[in-house]
Amino acid sequence: MQTLKVVARLFPLVESGEKTSTIRWREHRIEPGLMTYVCEGDDCRSAVVRVTKCTDMPLSEAATFLGRQEEWPDAVMLEGMREHYPEIELTSIVQVVEHLSPAETSALREASDQDKPTDA
Repeated sequence: MQTLKVVARLFPLVESGEKTSTIRWREHRIEPGLMTYVCEGDDCRSAVVRVTKCTDMPLSEAATFLGRQEEWPDAVMLEGMREHYPEIELTSIVQVVEHLSPAETSALREASDQDKPTDA
């Protein structure tokens, strides 16, 4: 299963389902399907999500794409992303990864397991 580290301050937002997307630059490619988020600094904490969509675009378009342009104007977006990627620019092509919450992913997996035939 693909894995992705997430900073400790954001990990609770992943767990609660408030964070359902991530923006990556020059990292390994994420593909739709199951993915495990691992809390940076505490590898024992993890959350499984189902990646539903991956889209490449300039960083300058990511906030609008995710419907967060009000809270992430260009300057705020660039400052936040430079915490992780010091050389990133608004023109840099990023991968926007969208996913279900851990709870939604778990419910889907359980429903899928119930649909599987059992041996008689």
